[in-house]
Amino acid sequence: MEDLQPTESLITNKIYRIRGMHVMLDFDLAELYSVETKVLKQQVRRNIERFPEDFFFQLSEDEFDSLRSQFVTSKKGGVRYAPFAFTEQGVSMLSSVLRSKQAIDINIQIMRVFVKMRSLIASNAEILEKIEKLEATEEEQNAHIRRIYEIIKELIEPNYKNRKKIGYKRNSD
Repeated sequence: MEDLQPTESLITNKIYRIRGMHVMLDFDLAELYSVETKVLKQQVRRNIERFPEDFFFQLSEDEFDSLRSQFVTSKKGGVRYAPFAFTEQGVSMLSSVLRSKQAIDINIQIMRVFVKMRSLIASNAEILEKIEKLEATEEEQNAHIRRIYEIIKELIEPNYKNRKKIGYKRNSD
């Protein structure tokens, strides 16, 4: 049974960013749980009180068209209706309505992937902030270095055109 468990990368590849949230789509979840998509959707509809709008939503026509173009679906097969997108909390709630051991095991793996993703995003945000600070400091330092080069260049190759002549002036009158 252990060999049948999805890998972390397989789960990660089924997490999408839609409407600014990390979500999993109903047909991907159905595949992981080894149930038909219509069974998964049916269980959600029967237990709709467990799924408030921040737990799941149905994709809009534009989102669905964009998604459909990525998956290249045919008229006879593939996704025909706009899929449900489940947030992390919605995926967690699915294990309570699907009630199979496999659903529970898969949900545990999915929750671990979501936690790992949040951790990576948080650490990347810290790194990005540090890089932005370094770049700002670097810009200041580059401006100082450019000014130093200008001064050195002036010292090595003085610009005599703009200087006043030193010494006595002769009157030619």
